[in-house]
Amino acid sequence: MSNYKIDGAKAPFRAGGWLFLMAWRDSRRNFSRLLLFVSSIILGIAALVAIYSLGDNLRKDIDAQAAGLIGADLEISTSKAVEPTMKTLLDSLGDRKSEERSFASMVYFPKTQGTRLVQIKALKGDFPYYGALETTPVAAGASFRNTQSALVDKTLLLQYNAKVGDSVKIGQLSFVIAGALLKAPGQTGISASVAPTVYIPLSYLDATGLSQKGSRINYKYYYKYDKPVNIEQLVKTLEPRLDREGYNYNTIENQKENTGRSFSDLTKFLSLVGFIALLLGCIGVASAIHIYMKEKVGSIAILRCLGVKSMQAFLIYLIQIFGIGLIGSTLGAVIGTVIQQFLPVVLKDVIPVEITTSISWSAIGQGLLLGIFISVLFALLPLVSLRKISPLNTLRLSFTDSTAKRDKAKWPVYGLILLFIFFFTRQQLRDWKEAVFFTIGILVAFGILTAIAQLTMWFVRKFFPSSWSYLWRQGLANLYRPNNQTIILIVSIGLGTFFICTLFSIQSILLSRISLASSGNQPNMVLFDIQSAQKEPVTALTKEYHLPVLQQVPIVNMRLESINGRTAGTTNGKDSGLRRGAFTREYRVTYRDGLTASEKLTAGTWRPTVSPSNQTIYISVEDGWARRQKLKIGDTMVFNVQGAMVSTIIGSFREVDWSRVQTNFLVVFPKGVLEDAPQFNVLLTRVTSEEASARFQQAMVKSFPNVSIIDLGLVLKTLDDILGKIGFVIRFMAGFSIITGLIVLIASVLISKYQRIQESVLLRTLGASRRQILTITALEYFFLGALASLTGIVLSLFASWALAKYTFKTVFTINPLPLIIVFALICLLTVAIGLINIRGVLKRSPLEVLRGEG
Repeated sequence: MSNYKIDGAKAPFRAGGWLFLMAWRDSRRNFSRLLLFVSSIILGIAALVAIYSLGDNLRKDIDAQAAGLIGADLEISTSKAVEPTMKTLLDSLGDRKSEERSFASMVYFPKTQGTRLVQIKALKGDFPYYGALETTPVAAGASFRNTQSALVDKTLLLQYNAKVGDSVKIGQLSFVIAGALLKAPGQTGISASVAPTVYIPLSYLDATGLSQKGSRINYKYYYKYDKPVNIEQLVKTLEPRLDREGYNYNTIENQKENTGRSFSDLTKFLSLVGFIALLLGCIGVASAIHIYMKEKVGSIAILRCLGVKSMQAFLIYLIQIFGIGLIGSTLGAVIGTVIQQFLPVVLKDVIPVEITTSISWSAIGQGLLLGIFISVLFALLPLVSLRKISPLNTLRLSFTDSTAKRDKAKWPVYGLILLFIFFFTRQQLRDWKEAVFFTIGILVAFGILTAIAQLTMWFVRKFFPSSWSYLWRQGLANLYRPNNQTIILIVSIGLGTFFICTLFSIQSILLSRISLASSGNQPNMVLFDIQSAQKEPVTALTKEYHLPVLQQVPIVNMRLESINGRTAGTTNGKDSGLRRGAFTREYRVTYRDGLTASEKLTAGTWRPTVSPSNQTIYISVEDGWARRQKLKIGDTMVFNVQGAMVSTIIGSFREVDWSRVQTNFLVVFPKGVLEDAPQFNVLLTRVTSEEASARFQQAMVKSFPNVSIIDLGLVLKTLDDILGKIGFVIRFMAGFSIITGLIVLIASVLISKYQRIQESVLLRTLGASRRQILTITALEYFFLGALASLTGIVLSLFASWALAKYTFKTVFTINPLPLIIVFALICLLTVAIGLINIRGVLKRSPLEVLRGEG
C-alpha cells in the first residue's frame, strides 16, 4: 500500500492530513491507555492553575483592599515617647488624626478568674478611616471610645467564657466589655491566636497604671487627608527626619508592596509544591509513553515496510501525545479553577484580605500551555527511539537490540528538560542561585533513586538467592526481567514518600524544638516589665507560692548612636542599607559577669566587669548579628542610654541558642556600668501544673497589674494551633503531590498489566495455580513498594537532619511511628493495585486472554 485515501482523493504518506488521520485511528483503540498516561499531569496542572488564579486574585484584592489593611493614608510609629519637637511635626500632619498606644499586658476576667497576656491597644480618634473595627454588636466599634469600655477579641471571650456586658480588669481599672472584636485592619486569624487584641479608649490609659517610665509601649499615629495629597512625595520629604529620630512610616502604597511581597512568597512556595506534583506526573508520562512505544514496535515496523519514513512515524505518535496532552491540560485547568474557589477557605487564617474567586484566564492559559509543553517534552525521550525501528523489526521479537546502545539524540532532550526545570523554578523564586540549588536538589533526588533502582536490579541478578522457594525466586526475578517496572516505580514512589515524610518531619522539628526548650528543669513561665522597686516583692510572692526563681535579669533599653564613629546619617554605599537598620531599632540589653547555659564564646575575651584602673567598657555581641552588621573584634560602638552616651568596644562574640526559653540578648554589658540606668527586670520560674499556674497568675495580676506573664504552656498550645493551620495549608497543597504520586503509581502498575499478561498466561499454561500467580505478583510489588518507600524515607531523614542542623539549629530526633505507618501503607497500596490488575487475567482462560490481547 503506497497511498492512503482521504476524502475520496489520494494523498501521499507525506501529507499532513494523513498523519493526523493515522494518529486519530491508532489512538481510538488505545485512547483509555493514553488518557491514563496523561492523567499523571492532570493534578499537577490543576494545582498550578489554582495557585496562579489565587496569585492573580490576591494581587488584585491587595490593591483594592490595601487602604483597609493600614486603615489610614499615613501611619507613623515609634517605640519611644514622643519628644516636643516631634510632637509639633506630628500634630501638623493630616486633616484628621488618630493616636494609638499598644503594649503587651495581662488582663483579668473576674467572672471566671482567668488571666491572659494580650495586646492592649489604647485608641483615640476615629481610626480606622478605611475599613472598620468589625464587632458584635456592630455599634460597639464606635461606642466603646466614649465610655470606660473595651473591645475584646472573640477568641478570648470564648476561651474565658465571657460575654458582652461582663467586665475585664486591665491594670488597676475595670472595663465593661462593649463588644466582641471580630476583625481589625491588617489582622489575620493567626495573629489573633498569637496575640489576641483588646481595645480601650486612650483617655483611660493613665488610670490603668500601665503607662510608666520604662514601660515598653509602641506609639502610632494615623492620618487621613480629605483633599488629594501626594502621600509618597510627602513621606520623601519627611523621611530624613523620621529616620534620624528613629521613627517608622507606612503608606497605602507601601502596604501594597509589603503585603504583595509577603504573599508572593506564599504563592511561590505553593507553586513549587504544585511543580513537584507536576514533576512526579512527568515521570509517569515519560515511563508510560516508553512502554506504550514498546507495544507499538510491531505496528511501526509494518508502517516502515509500507514506505513510511521514521520521521513520519515519529510525527504520528507526537500528534497523539499532543492531542492527549491538550485534553489532560484542559481537564487540569478546569479542576484547578474549581479548586481555586475553595482556596480562600483554606487560607483565610493566614491572609489579611478577603480573597475573590473570579476566573483567571491568564492562569488557565498558562496551565494549558504548560501541560501541552510538558506532555510533549517528557514524551520526546521514548519517541526519539522510533528512529531506530527498521522494517526488520517485523521479524524480531523486540527492538531491544536496536535501542541497547546509547542514543545520542536523547542528550539534547535531557538538556531541554533540565533547562525547563531551571527556568520554571527561576520564574517562581525570582532568584538564580535558589533556582540552581533547587534544580540540583531535584537532580540529586532523581539520581539517587535511579541509582538505587539500577543497583537493586544488578544486586538481585548478581547475588540471586537460588535456594529460595520458586514463588519467592520468581517474584524477585521480575525486578530485573524485560518490561520490569523497577526504575519508574522506585523513582515515583520514592519521591512521593520523600516529600511526604520531609513535610511531616519539618512540622515535628518545629514542635519538638519548642517542646525541648520547655522540658526538664527549664523555665516555663516568664514575668517581665518588673519595675526596680517591685523586684523584691515580686520575688517574695513567687517564693510564697513555692515556685523557684530560676533567673532574674535586669534589662535596659537603649539606641545605637554610632559604629566606629559613623552614624546613620554618615553611612553610604552598600554599607548604608545594612547599618541604617542597626541605628533605627531599640536595643534591650543586660549586664552580668558570666555566660549563661544558652551561650558559647566564639571569639575574643569575655570581660565580666569594668576594671577600676581602666574604665574601658568591653561588650559581648551575638555572632550572627555581628556578621550581618559586618562587625569585628575591636570595633567601637556608642549607645544612647536614656540620653546618656556610653562608649564601648566589642570584646567578644557569643553564639546564642535562641530556642531555649530564657532571656537571650544581642548585646551584653559587663557589670559596673548600667546598674543606675532606668531599667526593668525579668524573672523566670517554673510551675508544675495548670492549677498552680492559674493561682500564681491571679495573685500576681492582683498585686502587680503592670507585670506581664508569659505562660509557656499556653504558648505551646497556641503554637500548636498555628502550626496546625499552617501545616493544613502545606498538607492541602502537598496533597496534590501525594495524589499525583499515587496516580503515577496506579498508572505505572496498570501499564505493567499489559507487560505481564503473557507471562501470567504462560505460567497458567504450564500449570501454575491461581494462588501461585497471585503470590508471585504480590511479592514482586511488595519488593518494589518496600524498596521505594524505604529509600524515600531514608532520603527524608537526611533532609530532615540537614534542616534541623543548619536551618533550625536544633537537635534532630526521629519519630519512628509515622515513618512505619507510611512504609506499611505504601507497601500495601502497591501490592493491592498489582493484585487488582492481575485478577482480571486470572478469571479468564489463557486462550481467551491471548485472543483478547491480540
